Amino acid sequence: MHRVVGDRDPGTVDPELARELLEEMVRARVFDERAFALQRQGWMSGYPPFRGQEASQVGAALAMADDDWLVPTYRSNAMQLARGVPMADVLRFRRGYPEFGSDHDVPVLPQAVPIASQLPHAVGLGMAADRNDGDEAVVCYLGDGATSEGDFHEALEFAGVFEPPTAFLCENNGWAISTPTSMQTASDTIARKADAYGIDGRRVDGNDPLAVHETVRRALADARAGAPVLVESLTYRQGPHTTSDDPDRYADREAYPAWRTRDPVERFVEFLEAGDHPAAGVAESARETADSEFDAAREAAAAAEPDPDELFDPVYGDPPAALDRQREALAEHLRRNGDPYR
Repeated sequence: MHRVVGDRDPGTVDPELARELLEEMVRARVFDERAFALQRQGWMSGYPPFRGQEASQVGAALAMADDDWLVPTYRSNAMQLARGVPMADVLRFRRGYPEFGSDHDVPVLPQAVPIASQLPHAVGLGMAADRNDGDEAVVCYLGDGATSEGDFHEALEFAGVFEPPTAFLCENNGWAISTPTSMQTASDTIARKADAYGIDGRRVDGNDPLAVHETVRRALADARAGAPVLVESLTYRQGPHTTSDDPDRYADREAYPAWRTRDPVERFVEFLEAGDHPAAGVAESARETADSEFDAAREAAAAAEPDPDELFDPVYGDPPAALDRQREALAEHLRRNGDPYR
């Protein structure tokens, strides 16, 4: 397993990379805290927290080239933010609107909520890039629970045969909702599953942004050369699976090593401070900036909301009668009760 924090002299870390990693981790933490609070206020119906997984997601996102595609899931908000997706667009998705409100040009697909359905798409994107002689690669984000779905095995089978420039980033936070990894698979690691498909599997300390950055950077270089990679990033979900979940009923922090459960933001600040990087000041400034950014994003997300009737438009080119009845039923409900989000 590739680890850096604890092994490396902090004084040798590139100060610009360290600053960017830390700023984006703090920015992601602020987004997560504020979005969680908005859900509790009824601003959105549900939210999947990612607190504790910032190092894994930010480290991976900053290892990608500008033209690389990100294929995300519902929990990869930190990756999308670090890639350049505006906060307001991520909030819009959480409010239930599938389309971005801005005109950003970040190469990213919409968040996939069904488990593992995005993996074949990521392989297809990579195959298309390969066929068109493009330089871009693809990073497909997934959770450990996705490895129990058929789409995972189908996607890795195609990746092994057709060798697209696709890297799979499996963020193993130990729990697929309330199911521990030990009940997901008899394999000793998720990375080892890559062997069955003829591709390389690697593990990394997911709470170490430097290690994740380096591991994903190398994985993308190999993928561009025709060797897809499965990266298993070991981290820990500090909060619930979603705001509808109660992890106190099943989670056990004591079952994991301290490096995996320790807060990655605090850990990285302490590591950098030991090398005379002004990390504490950077983190404080980043938090203030992110708070202001979130305030503006919340207002923009609410102001840009389309009429609920527009939710039906992209479903069918020629809507069936059942969909028309649903549209009419929603309109009648809103006339009687009002829109709870407005």
